[in-house]
Amino acid sequence: MAEKVKVKLRSGTDIVRLPAIALRGLVVFPSNVIHFEVGRAKSIAAIEWAMTNGNSVFLITQKDMDVDNPGIEDLYSYGVVAEVKQLLRVSDDLVKVIVEGRYRAKLITLETSGKFLLAGTKSAPVRPVSSKDAPRAEAMLRSIKESFEKYLTMNPRLPKDVVYTILTSDNALFLSEFIPANLMFKYTDKQDVLSTSALMERLEKILALVQKENKILSIEKDIQEKVSEQMDKNQRDYYLREQMRAIAGELDENEDPHSEAEKYKDKIKALKLEEEAEEKLLKEADRLSRMQGSSQEAAVIRTYLDTCVELPWNTETVDNLDIKKAEAQLNRDHYGMTRVKERILEVLSVRKLAPDVKSQIICLVGPPGVGKTSIANSIAETLGRKYARMSLGGVRDEAEIRGHRRTYIGAMPGKIISAISSAKSRNPLLLLDEIDKLASDFRGDPAAALLEALDPEQNKAFKDHYLDIPFDLSDVMFITTANDLGTIPRPLLDRMDVIELSSYTRVEKFNIAKKHLLPKQLVKNGLKGKVKITDAALYTLIDCYTREAGVRNLERAIGEVLRKCAKTIAAGDKDKITVSALSVEKLLGPKRNKPSFYNKANAVGIANGLAWTSVGGEILPIEVQIVENGSGKLELTGSLGDVMKESARLAITYARSRAAEFGFDATIFKNADIHIHAPEGAIPKDGPSAGITLATALISKLSDRPVRSDVAMTGEITLHGNVLPIGGLKEKSMAAYREGIKTVLIPKENVSDLHEVDDEVKKNVVFIPVEDLHEAFKVSLLPTEKPKPARKPKQTKEAVPTPLAEPAPSPTSKEIAQ
Repeated sequence: MAEKVKVKLRSGTDIVRLPAIALRGLVVFPSNVIHFEVGRAKSIAAIEWAMTNGNSVFLITQKDMDVDNPGIEDLYSYGVVAEVKQLLRVSDDLVKVIVEGRYRAKLITLETSGKFLLAGTKSAPVRPVSSKDAPRAEAMLRSIKESFEKYLTMNPRLPKDVVYTILTSDNALFLSEFIPANLMFKYTDKQDVLSTSALMERLEKILALVQKENKILSIEKDIQEKVSEQMDKNQRDYYLREQMRAIAGELDENEDPHSEAEKYKDKIKALKLEEEAEEKLLKEADRLSRMQGSSQEAAVIRTYLDTCVELPWNTETVDNLDIKKAEAQLNRDHYGMTRVKERILEVLSVRKLAPDVKSQIICLVGPPGVGKTSIANSIAETLGRKYARMSLGGVRDEAEIRGHRRTYIGAMPGKIISAISSAKSRNPLLLLDEIDKLASDFRGDPAAALLEALDPEQNKAFKDHYLDIPFDLSDVMFITTANDLGTIPRPLLDRMDVIELSSYTRVEKFNIAKKHLLPKQLVKNGLKGKVKITDAALYTLIDCYTREAGVRNLERAIGEVLRKCAKTIAAGDKDKITVSALSVEKLLGPKRNKPSFYNKANAVGIANGLAWTSVGGEILPIEVQIVENGSGKLELTGSLGDVMKESARLAITYARSRAAEFGFDATIFKNADIHIHAPEGAIPKDGPSAGITLATALISKLSDRPVRSDVAMTGEITLHGNVLPIGGLKEKSMAAYREGIKTVLIPKENVSDLHEVDDEVKKNVVFIPVEDLHEAFKVSLLPTEKPKPARKPKQTKEAVPTPLAEPAPSPTSKEIAQ
């Protein structure tokens, strides 16, 4: 339906079809502006339709408030055609609306089958007073006004504009609608007035209603006076708290608000705040002194003042700037993490030489379990600062960062101010954990709210919505943690100094387990001095029972071993236990780590690639199979992304253009189907760095030359076979080292990134830089194991292409550096 529909009656009267809203316990009169909430789906649909189609809606009252889906028999006959003035959607199933009554109308028809009630209405103006009844109508108006003045003496809480309008207006029709709309009559009485079509009869009913209300109020007043005389002490105390603030000090259980406010003022002045902040807090204390001690508003002000007074405005710790002592403590608490420790020592050094310089926000990025959170705690201990942690995972409301405004019930400060309050220091080390897990929705973007807090140039006057006064965050040392930089908004990332923590090597895990995890678990399980785990057993746990970038699962495995030992010792079977590599399998069962699928033997059509993930590097094998007597179809499987599919097509085009060079018939691309697959098909894979692997596996299959199983590779390729640089070399090299790969082919332009690779990895893995696919094939492809029959039926007199040379010996790390 796009517009009003008019239907012509036989009598000549028009029926106007309008969206209808059935009201519960509410009656609207013409010229009456009123707001109410709409919760029923059909009513919401009617309001939304009206907002886009002329703003007119028919408001009619239900006879029974409990009926959810009223029909025409459930509604009164008369209602009001109103104009929708304003619409506010509170939630998906609740709308607040402001309407103004236009004219009285009668309900003729009602359609209930649509998205909203559709009413056929007919205008029903009130019959005016005849000239012979005019004196009687005037007398009736005077009586109504006299009764209304008596009503005011017993109920003086009516708005002044309502009182003035009733006492000064002489328009009988207007007052017949204005009085019932603004006085507290029953909705059934109001509907009775609205349904009355004769003005004289209306005035009689209104007079009766006002007189009836006066009688009820008089009786109510008599009852209150009698009850007041009979109240006991507890009731009298309650009455005094609610009605007589002047004698609030007589109550035994409550303190006088005035003296309470004076105590708050003394605390505020002792804080020696800036003028703006002190003035605002003193103003709130003055408001408290003028309120009843038990009122809700007084409780809100008390909570606000307590929060502000308890903040550490002038309390701070002194940094420990002994560089050598700090270095020794960091080395004692954490194994490895050289770059993080160096960065912290640099911060200390700069602060020692230039105390006024604000430090950059540090962001620790790495896979789970590598110690990002624990190193932050150690940094706080090293500096001698208080430590507070904020978990940002799943935070999607801006108010959780900046606080709620005090107009909301249950408002509270944001996470930053709450953390500083709990730390009881204005310069703590504040850890923002999992900053990459922030979300956003209609309530705002918390990442945007962090921009001010993490900007050293702006956070000197950070304003929490709850406090509404500036708080200096410039001395707070912020450290953030993340698993993936890709999900952090660029403006927020720009404010942080990123330090990447890579996966631990096997030797690093062993040292961490021996120096930190094992002693911690021995104490935790009450086995200190009773259980010894050999070095071989620790290596067995690392290699056979955990596979991770960090050491979280390794700590769990150690704890599991120690709990089983504790059971044996507690049962009295043994006093001391030594856990060896052989006994680990008896305690934990069969080895849990299944070997990764990759090319472990020299094979045709299978090449080992390297992939980066948010939890470290992985081996990514690529398989190629050719099906003879096909139609030239290319099949790509293994949950490959668009970029990786494009890399596969690049490899196909490159192979077709070099068919003669590699000794195979180019017609195979027309007469056979090529299937390229990346195992573990449930895991999505994408990115250009698998291009060199795709090309190697394809050329291996087409030329029938095996690929070396001890070689892995990574690099993007071009149509002409050039190898372009990639990212994530550190994590990829760690994966190759973990799986025992001896040689890794990398783009030549990535040689400069080898300084980030761990020394242990460089000792055990040879990195060979390549500029194009020819260089890669010389290392990765072996000669054909047995002669392969020529695919071409006829030999031409053209020169036979020179086959590729045998694989060259892998250069040493020294040669690469040169």
